[in-house]
Amino acid sequence: MAGGQALEASPGRYQRRRDEIDDDDCADVLGIDVRGPDADPFDIPAKRAPVERLRRWRQAALVLNASRRFRYTLDLKKEEEKEQIRRKIRAHAQVIRAALLFKEAGEKQNHDTELPEILPRGFGIGEEQLTVMTRDHNYSALQEYGGVKGLANLLKTNLEKGIHGDEADLSCRANAFGPNRYPRKKGRSFWVFLWEACQDVTLVILIIAAVISLALGIATEGIKEGWYDGTSIAFAVFLVIVVTAVSDYKQSLQFQHLNEEKQNIQVEVIRGGRRIQVSIFDIVVGDIVALKIGDQVPADGVVISGHSLAIDESSMTGESKIVMKDQKSPFLMAGCKVADGFGTMLVTAVGLNTEWGLLMASISEDNNEETPLQVRLNGVATFIGIVGLSVAAIVLVVLFARYFTGHTTNSDGSVQFVKRHMSAKSAIFGSIKMLTVAVTIVVVAVPEGLPLAVTLTLAYSMQKMMADKALVRRLSACETMGSATTICSDKTGTLTLNQMTVVQSIVGEVKLQTAGNVDKLSPTVVSLLLEGIAQNTSGSVFEAQDGSVEVTGSPTEKAILSWGLDLRMKFAEERSRSSIIHVSPFNSEKKRAGVAVVARDSDVHVHWKGAAEIVLSLCTSWLDVDGSTHEMTPDKANQLKKLIEDMAEQSLRCIAFAYRNLDLKDVPSEEQRINWQLPDNELTLIGIIGMKDPCRPEVRDAVELCKKAGVEVMARSSPNDKLLLVKALKKIGHVVAVTGDGTNDAPALHEADIGLSMGIQGTEVAKESSDIIILDDNFSSVVKVVRWGRSVYANIQKFIQFQLTVNVAALVINVIAAVSSGNVPLNAVQGLGPAMLGHQRRPTIGELLWVNLIMDTLGALALATEPPTDQLMRRPPVGRREPLVTNIMWRNLFIQAVFQVAVLLTLNFKGRDLLHLTHDTLDHSSKVKNTLIFNTFVLCQVFNEVNSRKPEELNIFAGVSRNHLFLAVVSITVVMQVIIIEFLGKFTSTVRLNWKLWLVSVVIAFLSWPLAFVGKFIPVPRTELKDLILRCWPKSGESAAQQTQDDRIALSRV
Repeated sequence: MAGGQALEASPGRYQRRRDEIDDDDCADVLGIDVRGPDADPFDIPAKRAPVERLRRWRQAALVLNASRRFRYTLDLKKEEEKEQIRRKIRAHAQVIRAALLFKEAGEKQNHDTELPEILPRGFGIGEEQLTVMTRDHNYSALQEYGGVKGLANLLKTNLEKGIHGDEADLSCRANAFGPNRYPRKKGRSFWVFLWEACQDVTLVILIIAAVISLALGIATEGIKEGWYDGTSIAFAVFLVIVVTAVSDYKQSLQFQHLNEEKQNIQVEVIRGGRRIQVSIFDIVVGDIVALKIGDQVPADGVVISGHSLAIDESSMTGESKIVMKDQKSPFLMAGCKVADGFGTMLVTAVGLNTEWGLLMASISEDNNEETPLQVRLNGVATFIGIVGLSVAAIVLVVLFARYFTGHTTNSDGSVQFVKRHMSAKSAIFGSIKMLTVAVTIVVVAVPEGLPLAVTLTLAYSMQKMMADKALVRRLSACETMGSATTICSDKTGTLTLNQMTVVQSIVGEVKLQTAGNVDKLSPTVVSLLLEGIAQNTSGSVFEAQDGSVEVTGSPTEKAILSWGLDLRMKFAEERSRSSIIHVSPFNSEKKRAGVAVVARDSDVHVHWKGAAEIVLSLCTSWLDVDGSTHEMTPDKANQLKKLIEDMAEQSLRCIAFAYRNLDLKDVPSEEQRINWQLPDNELTLIGIIGMKDPCRPEVRDAVELCKKAGVEVMARSSPNDKLLLVKALKKIGHVVAVTGDGTNDAPALHEADIGLSMGIQGTEVAKESSDIIILDDNFSSVVKVVRWGRSVYANIQKFIQFQLTVNVAALVINVIAAVSSGNVPLNAVQGLGPAMLGHQRRPTIGELLWVNLIMDTLGALALATEPPTDQLMRRPPVGRREPLVTNIMWRNLFIQAVFQVAVLLTLNFKGRDLLHLTHDTLDHSSKVKNTLIFNTFVLCQVFNEVNSRKPEELNIFAGVSRNHLFLAVVSITVVMQVIIIEFLGKFTSTVRLNWKLWLVSVVIAFLSWPLAFVGKFIPVPRTELKDLILRCWPKSGESAAQQTQDDRIALSRV
């Protein structure tokens, strides 16, 4: 075990709350328990969330554009449809296949292309015959073709060496029998995203307002001047829609690429006598596929040979039943999993000719899911949206009241609405402008893009994690990994290089230091040893014509076979000297593998190999170098145990070889052999080897980094112990990540908060049970995933702080000004100035939408894509129920919001005097002041965007030069702002500013930097803001407060 702290040392603030244990409690969203923890719908578990919980948060969310907001969440209705389709396919596979083939034929005719030949060239059987036989599991048809051997001849396949596998052969087979692919649902085009972006309720209202404004403007002021109002609003809305659609489309492409990576399974096939790894999509009919425990069956086919081959067909039949496969029940279906044993299969159908292919072609491949952080941000967006709607309603009521009571004036001081002297057209025009302002406030106030910021940072992180050798299968794992307090890691292949070599070996009482020492062994001993190595293995040795040798198999098998080659073993010859009659495959429970072979002289040998201490305990005798057998006395057993312990102390993996003779009459008949348990008692020990697997050089630093980050690392345990450990750790409050590669690791991977399977040595069963696949099987890559997990959470918090600052500043100013003067003071910012409702000042809705674009899409691009820093690994794990808005964020937000509110209100009420504009006309000075306010507000957001990069660090510029996207977004924002002020005044009702006023704007915005620097020295309480509020307003009297305190104390002691 590595790691600095004991299990009980996990800080109380990172403990699980009751909802994570019994799943019936919820936590806060903003750090303010608005409706009580038990009533918060915006809290879901990280894995296996109940459907009812998923429905509940959707119903509670305030949504203006459902198609966009819920795009990357699980489509519950579509999931039900998928299950119905699965059932239909199981019942009507042939009907669907016929329909797809008919459709395909029609499409080919429409494109004036020739239909391919129905009868394959060079093969003795057709595609339809193979498909029907495999689909119907027609054993009689298989026998008519001559069994598996006859079928292989018809397919021009050598059952020992496979197909030729050259380019021409593969192309010919793909043309004759089809490729192992199926029609995929095309990704949504850019135009779909553009259409979805148009469906925002507020934007629709603004478009309608633009049309009305355009019509009234032209009717009132003529075509020459009247088109500015409506066109400016329409252009601003169009810009928001296009930028939003482009951003969403790019995210979609990233997810599509990651989905393709997840489906690209590597399969072991035999081609030209060699075992090679190929993509599942490159499998062709006639291929010989090697199957082992945990593999996915890549296509339909028949068993050639197998030992204890058990198949889990639940993915196709819907029944959780393990089916044994042998010569009498040989048919295999694509998509099923190998539950036990190993064997080889002959591929007979691929792609749409398999039920798995039909299933994949008929259902959507979208695997959207909502993550806990995404759902919590929907809660944040709903909370802010309710506040924003309230503010907009108040502003609208005040503006209407002041307008129709004659308290709203034009820039020249004249009253805008004079009863009985105002035309209906003018009154309607004024009302539309006020309504448009209120709607635009809602656009800014409701952060529709806030939940999508999670998707953006997850898409970015997943793409970068691929470069760091981590393939994310479930989005929620990205953020959950940032909360991990414990990593239960495998040793072999994860902490080590997985490059095993035999460094010590002893046979009899002779240590075989070199290959020459084999001469000290009698021919009988050598024969038994090499027979056990060559026959009792799942690996293989390929000897090329040029004399080169290629060893395949697991690292352990490759090391043993390589050792056998060093002992002058001729693999093919050894295999031919005896025949395998039964196999007991290796599994992690019994930790040994056995094989029964019959030699040419009819002698039956049962060979066992496995964990040295276990095999030794089964031995009653041992084989000496001269071939004589001696009793395993207690002293000899202790001597061998000491040898094993000495090897273990040198970090060697110890494997023992043993055998026993068996009378042929004791071997069951072939019919009874399927359930035969190989005898493993009264064994004779042949020898013991010690294999070394060097530790990865980067592991030490990775483990040290975990310790500094407050993450405990545990290593080396059996799959069952690993599962018990995960459950125990979760029960006492830890967030547990588990690595695994074997089929027996699947329960622990499934149970853990984050399951990490190995991409090289991991079985398909382990990968499907995991959340993240470590592509290089390296522990340092696991640590990188932790960094990215923490980065996801940190980036979202940066974006929240930035966006809430804009929301708070704008909404506070609107409320104060609307109530006090009836005007929205952020003239150019909020689109309504003192004279806006008259005909001398045009609406500046476009500027407000520009601000919305800065803080929504562009802000998310800039802040949600910050790469992880070393600082993230110097702090404790992120509490999964820690408020999204921490006390430090509240402090930073409050300082910046107060600064902006104070500056803008001062400029609004005293700006003409402070800027020495009193000598100008009232109309011009108002336009200059309003433009300055708008410019200052935008630049404040640009400078505050830099502040938001480092909410807790003093140096806000650290690493900024490496984040090219951030620099690009900030640069584009500044350039666009200059263009708006200097060149688009006609559309935005702004005027050009001289260099002095530009300097004023920049200086005011710049002050946010030193202000943020000084503010970080202000201490904040450790107690959450929610708890501070609860102390002032207890839920239900002192007893409830006392009970809450008691609960916290009890939880902290767990």
